[in-house]
Amino acid sequence: MPTPAVLAAIGRAIFFDPNLSEPRGTSCASCHDPERAFTGSHHSTTGLPRGSRPGHFARRASPSLLYLRYVPTFRFSQEGDGDDHQAAPFGGFFWDGRADSIRALTRQPLLNPDEMNNRDGHAVAMKISSAPYANDFRRAFGAPFDDPDATLAAIGRAVEAFLTSNEMAPFTSKFDEVARGRARLTPIEEAGMRLFKDPRKGGCAGCHLFSDAPGDPTRSLFTDYGYDAVGAPRNPRAKPLTRPDLGLCERTDPTTPTRDPGYCINFRTPSLRNVAVRDAFMHNGTFTSLRDVVAFYATRDTSPRRWYPSGVKFDDVPKRYRGQVNRNAAPYGNRNTGDTPALDGPEIDAIVAFLQTLTDARYVIRLTQPLPRGIRERSSHTRVSASKKIDPDIFD
Repeated sequence: MPTPAVLAAIGRAIFFDPNLSEPRGTSCASCHDPERAFTGSHHSTTGLPRGSRPGHFARRASPSLLYLRYVPTFRFSQEGDGDDHQAAPFGGFFWDGRADSIRALTRQPLLNPDEMNNRDGHAVAMKISSAPYANDFRRAFGAPFDDPDATLAAIGRAVEAFLTSNEMAPFTSKFDEVARGRARLTPIEEAGMRLFKDPRKGGCAGCHLFSDAPGDPTRSLFTDYGYDAVGAPRNPRAKPLTRPDLGLCERTDPTTPTRDPGYCINFRTPSLRNVAVRDAFMHNGTFTSLRDVVAFYATRDTSPRRWYPSGVKFDDVPKRYRGQVNRNAAPYGNRNTGDTPALDGPEIDAIVAFLQTLTDARYVIRLTQPLPRGIRERSSHTRVSASKKIDPDIFD
């Protein structure tokens, strides 16, 4: 039985191998760049990662692969008491939770025609059999190359060992140093943390759980691994989808956890660790600025035209599901157009400053400088030009 260190070494080699795509040249690291906290877009400007073939893009933005060792398997938990209890989706991998393990999720990018584009497991097995690490692979797993399913399962084991290694859960951010008593937040970072927690203001901690008590930083993953329907705007830089992205209830994928329409348009709450070094945000990659993300949550319902230039609120959600978008939690708070938002400009800046403290030491160099106060209300969210407007009800 190979040791975890041996498995992790093989998994690392597989992860960085650019010869496992068709055509060759795209590795797992192409879309999960280790210099961007294992997120990225493979040089795409659309917010969605570019695949191995020109004109092909992944359907959703690349989530960070750091801290995956803490992600629980998908399940429905029970919330509430008596007749008020309801099943709440929880955990799982990908934005829609359809993979129960890292071992399972490795198949998807390898075989997805819009990502690494291998024809089948046999094509992957043949590439592994001639890789520089093939002998190590054989020693660890026997010689499964004539059995594509066994080869894919072995790839999953190795990649899982790498992605759950200590290297992939560093806990070296300023926030972690504060938790260990080795650093202190600045006044604006401290204010941002208070706003992040305050259920009357940002209320972010309702879904992005953390502990501000001194001690073990592993208690603060900044997610509850639950699901929410936030109504992210359509991504105007990406090629329009031929069918709506329904998230948790996606009927066309046989591995989807549920087909109950009540869970449609829900996507898993990501961890906010290293969020400040991302180049695309939300499941559809619609935002390019972290400040825009915070401002969107604060003003989505009070200034909808800022985010939905088509004039149709929740324009990336099919009409029949728009009533399922969360309007109750902070900072929405059942606000309406023209109401005072829960957060003003300086408060949004403070939350962004706090979120920057979640950046692990390796990536601090990637942090961008805060916007000057004079332009803090200017949104970098790309608008849809008149020539590119899309019928918001195209899927209905």
